Amino acid sequence: MRVLAHFAPGAKVLEFVSPEADWLDIHYCAEDDDDTFHRELPRADVIWHVLRPLSAADLEQAASAKLVHKLGAGVNTIDVDAASRLGIAVANMPGANAASVAEGAVLLMLAALRRLPELDRATRAGSGWPSDPSLGDTVRDIGGATVGLIGYGNIAKRVETIVTAMGAEVLHTSTGDDGQPGWRSLPDLLTASDIVSLHLPLTAQTSNLLDAAALALMRPSAVVVNTSRGPIIDEDALVDALRGGRLAAAGLDVFAVEPVPADNPLLGLDNVVLTPHVTWYTADTMRRYLAEAVDNCMRIRDGRDLRNVVNSPE
Repeated sequence: MRVLAHFAPGAKVLEFVSPEADWLDIHYCAEDDDDTFHRELPRADVIWHVLRPLSAADLEQAASAKLVHKLGAGVNTIDVDAASRLGIAVANMPGANAASVAEGAVLLMLAALRRLPELDRATRAGSGWPSDPSLGDTVRDIGGATVGLIGYGNIAKRVETIVTAMGAEVLHTSTGDDGQPGWRSLPDLLTASDIVSLHLPLTAQTSNLLDAAALALMRPSAVVVNTSRGPIIDEDALVDALRGGRLAAAGLDVFAVEPVPADNPLLGLDNVVLTPHVTWYTADTMRRYLAEAVDNCMRIRDGRDLRNVVNSPE
């Protein structure tokens, strides 16, 4: 079985899949190498997909493909309708990256709340002493904060476990009142939270969910963290709020356009902590991803039902 793995592997990835070499022929392609990608597409039985969007035009070239397996949960980067029309199954891995993304979200919360990038730069420059007197007025503990989770799936619940152990009060919102303690409507959550963390998929309903009006409900001392999908926040409105002192800080792993253009104004703000869509990317998550991806390949080989299929191939 021929697999097109749309990422550059590390040594641990190669070691993990090496026992399957007698039946699994894996061809790796860096996400920015479109020449190799389009050369390999027609011969691939399975595509292991990460983030580079898979369009209908791409999928139409995948004449042998039986499965697109998303290494992750969100399938918004795959034209699922086109895959269904072409008879290609699309599967994902709900929960496989939950532990890593949850820890990454808390990392961004702490870094933004404690002004970590700014203090790192000052220390390296030799200007960290005497301490900035504003630290005592602006830097906070998570344990003294109210954390609002927008979305309440696997990742959000892990974040809740972590920050609750640190002493935080946790609120959450979802598509309707789920009857769980801490549920609030979105406006109430935004008004009450010191930290707002996003944990929901990108859909037509969630695009620009945090627009200028929503951000205006948040406290000027509040921090917003996004490890889900960039377009859920109106970036222009976020920049205006951060520049205008209507939000204290942001911790962002995802952006409206990825890779982030050099002229994105978020890159020039001192009160923003940035990572390049990698909160999921740990050795532990990759091990879980590969185990599930290899398992679904085995299922194709053995004629068994696939796991976590999200579409109905024709």
